[in-house]
Amino acid sequence: MARNKIMYWLGLSMVAMFTLHACTPVTPQEGPTSEQPVTQTENNASEDLDTLEPTELPAPTETDVPTLHEADSDPDCEDPFGDSVVRFRTEHWEKTDFCLHSVDYGEFLSGGPPPDGIPAIDEPDFESVEEARTWLGESWPVMFFEHAGDARAYPLAILMWHEIVNDVVGGKPVSLTFCPLCNATVVFDRTLSDGTVLDFGTSGNLRNSDLVMYDRQTQSWWQQFTGEAVVGTYTGTTLTMLPSQIIAWSEFAETHPDGLVLSRNTGHVRNYGRNPYVGYDDINNNPFLFTGVLDGRLPATARVVAVEIGDVWKAYPFSELENAGVVNDSVNGIEIVIFWKSGTVSALDQASYDESRDVGSTSIFSRELDGQVLTFEPSGENFKDVETGSTWSIFGTAIEGPKAGTQLEQIVSAEHFWFAWAAFRPDTLIWEQ
Repeated sequence: MARNKIMYWLGLSMVAMFTLHACTPVTPQEGPTSEQPVTQTENNASEDLDTLEPTELPAPTETDVPTLHEADSDPDCEDPFGDSVVRFRTEHWEKTDFCLHSVDYGEFLSGGPPPDGIPAIDEPDFESVEEARTWLGESWPVMFFEHAGDARAYPLAILMWHEIVNDVVGGKPVSLTFCPLCNATVVFDRTLSDGTVLDFGTSGNLRNSDLVMYDRQTQSWWQQFTGEAVVGTYTGTTLTMLPSQIIAWSEFAETHPDGLVLSRNTGHVRNYGRNPYVGYDDINNNPFLFTGVLDGRLPATARVVAVEIGDVWKAYPFSELENAGVVNDSVNGIEIVIFWKSGTVSALDQASYDESRDVGSTSIFSRELDGQVLTFEPSGENFKDVETGSTWSIFGTAIEGPKAGTQLEQIVSAEHFWFAWAAFRPDTLIWEQ
């Protein structure tokens, strides 16, 4: 346990020095607190970070640690920041209408790197399953997303270093996002109701330890956890979330042999496959760069899969799901089933994914099919419904029995660390056996 703690803080310190991640800019001992405002600085690392391995990156100077920056003048309002303590850069945001915001500016904290210091992938390159087999381990976690028959896998080993992929899948413009500090993976439809298509970058800021994105069209700020614009022109607008899953690479490769896999040809040189957050998801650790109040109903970094149905939020701890295998539940009048399956390792455990522990994967579907509510139970590595005796995969597809070939309707859900879900959804319910 002591060794894990040492590796955890050492890993965070290394990431802080490298300033490659929007979520881990400074060591906990050196980082800003609620009493320490942050300053604006230049990006002092003149070396080309894309050509260096992490261990070769320059250590930060004192001016690399952001502190308070005076608010820029704004012709539309007298003082957009008021009495808020501003702990983020302001001079980059020429288009941002700081007069419009739905949360207090004191809730934002600079993560360290400047805007786009963590480069989003705007022109993703893909490879075949066979090509990806040469470097992806069978149990490595990938984000699975499919639209209109276009099935794609986005390895967390790559998303770890970029956090946002702007893509078009099955003709639909989408953004696939991952915030390591919250273990939050969310897919958004980036087309607004008026037809405007946005593309997103990393702002360099955090709120409740969660990634704050920005759109390049208006430079409005969007909360990754909720998909809501909280600063700028689009304040109050919410992006549509789309169903996705975190699954083991082997699951995708076996079921989608013709699918596409995000390649390491990103235009940047990163140590893809290495986890810089060693030991971060140790259940005994407290979250990094989180200044809110922890909800003590579960350990802070406990994994949960959570749903939002109407005005009801509910979280299902992985620890409970592992014991149950299947949960048949009703949330706000909607009948759902939660599947849990072993075989997917943590992206935030050991430096090497091959040595990381198995945390499993989940998926959530509607139990209603053809006017009938199905009841599911574990069946080996798959699942079976009591009513028809059909066997179903982690993807919600019937693979044997009377319903073979049938697909359950996927419910939008996401796997998060408990502290982050509870910070944004404090009234959430917790499922217990």
